[in-house]
Amino acid sequence: MNSIFRYRTATGFTLIELLIIMSVIGILFSIAVPSYKNSLIKARESVLMEDLFQMRSAIDAYFADNGRYPDSLEDLTEGKYLRSIPRDPFTRSAETWVTTPPAFSSSGELAEGQVFDVHSGSNLISLGGTPYKDW
Repeated sequence: MNSIFRYRTATGFTLIELLIIMSVIGILFSIAVPSYKNSLIKARESVLMEDLFQMRSAIDAYFADNGRYPDSLEDLTEGKYLRSIPRDPFTRSAETWVTTPPAFSSSGELAEGQVFDVHSGSNLISLGGTPYKDW
């Protein structure tokens, strides 16, 4: 005998189940975001260290080949010591590098050229607590 009222089985999720799932996802997200941001900063710091190493190596090679320091970072690209001037990963510009002129040599003479060292132009502080401009 068919009854007029049929009981339907519940399909789908209840509101409580959805709220629990959303709160678990929110908790996981709030844990993951700071970790992700720190990993991005660490990656940028690694890129900055490598860029500084490569530019300083190119400056040293330029000095060894020419007996003088370059007048600008562009001299390194023109002389094929670098393919291009890298972008600072924190300022996101190749124009913000801060160069240091050479100091007096051990004989008391001023070395020729204008670029002895290079630093980041960023005013931010690293995860280690030191400013990037001091690297």
